[in-house]
Formats: sequence, structure tokens, C-alpha cells
Amino acid sequence: MLKDILPEFSVGLSPMDEITNKEFRRICKRYGSDVLFTEFVSSDALIRDVEKSIEKISFSSVERPIAIQIFGNSEQTLTMAAQKVEKFHPDFIDINWGCPMKKIAGKGSGSGILNDIPKMIQITKAVVDSVKVPVSVKTRIGYDESNKPIVKVAEMLQDVGVQLLSIHGRTKAQMYKAEADWSLIAEVKNNQRMKIPIFGNGDIDSPQKMIDYKNRYGVDGILIGRAAVGNPFIFEQCKQILKNNTPYTPSLEEKVMVCKEHLLAMKDSVGEDRAIVLMKKFYSRYFLGIQNFKPYKMRLMEENKVENIINILEEIE
Repeated sequence: MLKDILPEFSVGLSPMDEITNKEFRRICKRYGSDVLFTEFVSSDALIRDVEKSIEKISFSSVERPIAIQIFGNSEQTLTMAAQKVEKFHPDFIDINWGCPMKKIAGKGSGSGILNDIPKMIQITKAVVDSVKVPVSVKTRIGYDESNKPIVKVAEMLQDVGVQLLSIHGRTKAQMYKAEADWSLIAEVKNNQRMKIPIFGNGDIDSPQKMIDYKNRYGVDGILIGRAAVGNPFIFEQCKQILKNNTPYTPSLEEKVMVCKEHLLAMKDSVGEDRAIVLMKKFYSRYFLGIQNFKPYKMRLMEENKVENIINILEEIE
């Protein structure tokens, strides 16, 4: 059972496209992330053996426990994709029924499926039945303000064999706006019919908020998304506060060191040009709150050589 390989309470890295690649995942794991997810991968691309998608699902043993996350809107392609990724031996397969982006949800994938719950359950059951590895689901509380069926949907997902449910406390229509509603996540967790672990997601941006929401809503785990971008240190801070210790504050030297490590690992993995593009999402987050960072940021964003970026980062120290 999946719950047997997870801690009693998990603090994990939420899957994010072009963020939770293996280079960043390994850093988050070193800083204490209990569970990892790959970037979401198109089931259609997987069954066509698209090289970029195959690369996205690669991982190393140090990342375990890890899920490969897949998305799609077809029973046939999702089951075929699940069977394909099973051969990579992840600890579990996660179905993305939560992404609200138009290019995903607009085609009936991700949270777009929340407009058709019977289809969601049918496809999920087919995926569960097609593989031997555990299957989990990440989803949202509903499609829009008038359609929040997550409590009943959670029961249905459990009934077809899902072994872990991660719930983002917003609807598809809300995207990432407004405050996440954790009351419905708690309602799922407190439902006596539910036996599988329930993870909550949304708005967790500090270790203090993590412990508050853990205690207030009683979930089995919390996934941290945007607050972990360029801030892998948050996982160690969460571990410290769970032990009733004062969370440490990473030094500027440590932030520079980890940012350089991240950049060089990306260069080795995807090449210099692609690494430079992808890392632009991280610089401001690595150095959030650092005084007089703006001039450095402008130079980092404009530079097109990794060697020169390293030199700029070392100036920050």
C-alpha cells in the first residue's frame, strides 16, 4: 500500500511544469521533501515516445518516494501512458486532474474533467486497473463556485482504487486567485468513509502556516508549490518546526551556493541555452528579500553565458 511508504505526516514538493524537473527535485529532497512528483507529462506524448516527455519522467533512486504525473482526457491514452511509465518503476503514478491552465483544462484534461465526474471516475478506474503500481490523484475542490463536489468525488476515487488524494483548495475557475478553501479539504479528511491519505495544497508559503494548517485541518500531508520555487530551504524549515525547533534561516552564502548548483545541473541536463531560460524563473525567488538585488537580477536576466551568470552570483556574496 502506498501509505506504508510515506511518513506519518508528509511535507512534499507539489508538481509544477518546468519547475519540478529532476535537478530541482534532488535539491528539494536534500532539504527534506518527503515525497516528490515529476512535472506533468502528456499521455499522448508519452505513447508517441516524444523525447522531451521521456526525459521529464526520468528520476534517480535518491528521489524516492516519487510519482510520475500524467495527464490526458482519453481512457485509452492514459492507460497506455500509465503502463509505459510503470516500466520506469516509480513508487506510484499520479493522475493530474487539477491543472487549471487553458491549454490543459480547455481540452478536458486536468481540472477540465471536473465538468464530467463520471468520465473522471471511469478513466481513473481504468488507469488503476491497468497497472500494478499504486495510483494517486491530484485535483481541485470543484469546477467553479457552483460546482464543488470534492467530498463525494473523493469517495468515488477511493472506491475505484486510488491510494492517495491530493486536493488543491481552489476551483478550476479560480485558477490561483483568491484564498484556497481548506474547509472542504478537511471535510474530505474527516469523512469517516475515507481511509486513504489526504494531502492538502494551496497557499502554504511558510513553515508556520504549514504547522497551522496541519493542526487545523488534520490532513496527512501538505504539498508546497509556488513557495518552494527557488526556496528548497522551506522543507528543512518545515521539518525543524515539526520537531518544535526554531526554523533555520539560510545564509546568503548558502542561497548563492544552491542557486549555482541548480544552474550547473540544469546546464549539464538540458544544455546551456535551455538552462539559462528555465533558470530565469528562479533567481528572484532564491534571493527574495535580499537588499539591492534588483541590479543583479537585471544582469542575470540579460546574460546568455552560464560562466558569466556564475560570476554575477558570486558577486552577490
